[in-house]
Amino acid sequence: MIRMTPVRVIGADGEQVGVVETADAIKMALDLGLDLVEISPDARPPVCKIMDHGKFKYEQSKKEQKNRSASKASELKEVRLGRSVKIDDHDVQIRVNQARRFLIDGHKVLITQRFKGREMAHREIGIDRLKKIMEQLSEVGKPETPLPRWMGPQASIIIAPDKVKVEAIKRLELKAKNAENRKNERAEKAEKAERAEKLAGEKGAEPAPATVETPISSPAAVPMPVATPQHAE
Repeated sequence: MIRMTPVRVIGADGEQVGVVETADAIKMALDLGLDLVEISPDARPPVCKIMDHGKFKYEQSKKEQKNRSASKASELKEVRLGRSVKIDDHDVQIRVNQARRFLIDGHKVLITQRFKGREMAHREIGIDRLKKIMEQLSEVGKPETPLPRWMGPQASIIIAPDKVKVEAIKRLELKAKNAENRKNERAEKAEKAERAEKLAGEKGAEPAPATVETPISSPAAVPMPVATPQHAE
């Protein structure tokens, strides 16, 4: 609720209306079927705009969501390849898939290979692994530096998402998801139709209820009158 009066009013099309009493500004907005929204409450006089408040809140929410998405995209996710170079290929692939998901979601990925003890004498093992991972992730990302960076007994690379490639993969994933949804819908409809047909068949196969015939009784025999013989006098 706008408590102060007067207020500086901006029209629905962005034009400057001027400083008017708050009650008059509210009436102006109502006459247009819109709302009077306070956009700069700390100004003197406060600045209000005639607009659709619901639409304004929706656009503000979308803007905040976009800002949050942009903030998340700048996060750096770390994927560690175990505590030494002795890591199973299957475990490496799990981490590659995880890094790939991070890149598709718009994050940069720091992939770290640690060396333990005498493994430092065979650095090429870990470096070759990092290079192979860069090749595997080239479909969605690109390395920020051509060579791994060293920090103590560990080497790391940073891969940034390739926006063009990521968008192409997202389109393919969406297409595949829609196709899967349509397939599931068709299967569900076919299953419902099959159940309905089966139910109808069961109803048609039910035996008709037996009818009990009531026996018709024959009419009782009516005794014939017996003639009494007459004697002549």
